[in-house]
Amino acid sequence: MSHPNENSLLLFAYGELPSDRAAELESHVAECETCRAVFAELDRARVALDGAMPAISRRRVDWTAIALAAAAVVAVVLMMGPRPGSDTTPHWKATTSWSSTAGYVTGGRAMMDIDAQLTQLERGWAYGRP
Repeated sequence: MSHPNENSLLLFAYGELPSDRAAELESHVAECETCRAVFAELDRARVALDGAMPAISRRRVDWTAIALAAAAVVAVVLMMGPRPGSDTTPHWKATTSWSSTAGYVTGGRAMMDIDAQLTQLERGWAYGRP
């Protein structure tokens, strides 16, 4: 058997390998000094990590699942609920218009008149002369 990779050794340390693969890996680790050293290091790290990480309580996981399910039900009810009728109230209309000659947003008729006068002055023969 060739040397196993660290992932296989770590799965073996956690006991998550299939029994036939675990038996094969166990016999190899018993014979191979290099793999035994790597496995011992990974196993120490696993034990330290398991001791440092608090176990997630089963109750907290259950409440999370229940809360997610309730949120999904509420979302479906809100999306499938009755639709409001057609709105007959008048909607607000913007009082501004886009002035392509000046390149800015103007407000109301007075600003449009001023913009038109400026455009006429810019087209005159004296524009830009000293």
